Amino acid sequence: MKRRGLLLAALLMLGSGAAYAQAPAPAGGAPANPPTRVRGTLTAVHGNDLSVTSRTGDKLTIAMAPNAAVSQVLRAKLSDVKDGSYIGTAAMPQADGSLVAMEIQLFPEAMRGVGEGNRPWDLKPGSSMTNGTVGSVSGKAGRSLTLNYKDGSKQVTIPPHVPVITYASGTTADLKKGSSVMLNVTKQADGSMTADRVWVGKGVKIPM
Repeated sequence: MKRRGLLLAALLMLGSGAAYAQAPAPAGGAPANPPTRVRGTLTAVHGNDLSVTSRTGDKLTIAMAPNAAVSQVLRAKLSDVKDGSYIGTAAMPQADGSLVAMEIQLFPEAMRGVGEGNRPWDLKPGSSMTNGTVGSVSGKAGRSLTLNYKDGSKQVTIPPHVPVITYASGTTADLKKGSSVMLNVTKQADGSMTADRVWVGKGVKIPM
């Protein structure tokens, strides 16, 4: 029972991390030093320091905060997405208000409600992130669905070969050279970077 509780807590921490950069700004305006997402490949681990080659080719050294959360990104199947599933999708908005998915995240039940809503995202220029509950799945092999969230709903088209992933709690032992990673990073006054959350792909490239 204790182990299950720890797992749920870790997953919820992951969820809060995924939503962290999407949360409303505090009263008085945006934070002076907002976190950013760094995506890339882990090239080395030296204690709490991670060497990362970013997707733009920059070679970075990022220190993990003492309480940093590590979460695994695992492969899932589109057939696992059912009516009532809680999912997220980074997508490209269309002129008619619908979305074309670039990836699908199938959240564990413990993460239901995390980051719910539709907001801008930085996977590609103009992209969005939408987290919500699947209202209906239709089309060949579930290639279209209705995604409902507290402020509305979106029709989502899922092209062939769009990656589908899910999450599990992880540890620093999962941080292996060559792994795909995404980090929630804050730049410090001296120019150094600190990550409070790290997502690591287990046999997959992180698609979001």
